[in-house]
Amino acid sequence: MDLLALAVTLFLVLDPFGNAAIFHSVLAKIPEDRRRRVLARELIFALVILLGFLFVGKYLLAFLGVRPATLSISGGILLFLIALGMVFPTRSMLGESGDEEPFIVPLAVPLMAGPSSIALIFLTATKYPLQIGSIALAVSAAWLVSAVILYFSPALLRLLGTKGTRALERLMGLLLILVSVQMFLDGVSTYSASSAP
Repeated sequence: MDLLALAVTLFLVLDPFGNAAIFHSVLAKIPEDRRRRVLARELIFALVILLGFLFVGKYLLAFLGVRPATLSISGGILLFLIALGMVFPTRSMLGESGDEEPFIVPLAVPLMAGPSSIALIFLTATKYPLQIGSIALAVSAAWLVSAVILYFSPALLRLLGTKGTRALERLMGLLLILVSVQMFLDGVSTYSASSAP
């Protein structure tokens, strides 16, 4: 298993550049002296959720009777849809959180620990059940880089501007499309091989 490739893929799925503007919009409604603390809390919640699914995912999949090939195919489709949303963004509904302080939703879930990142972690843990510790390290590394970007997102948004941020997000989306198609093809190949007489 290539830990660097996993960390980079998960980083693309977490999409910190695309989420920066949404985080900034949601946190703008909170008093300035509390924003950093709220952001740090939500990021920690996201990490706990991601690692939680990593360690209990295989038991949940076994309970549901889901095969690895099925997870790979559905994960590939889901990642593809997420990537399309990055290339052609329509995220206004995620930014609507009212005037209340965010608590887990929408910042930790689904913006950071969303269905696509959880599916990717499930799939990797199922493929490499003896390397859970290494996978946890890759997840933590991707989360840490994303968290740093989001923590300093106000300065980043000022530096890159709206157009620069959108361009980065779309580039990440294009890369993620490649990953999602490969994941889908791997799942189809595995399913065909296991179903062959």
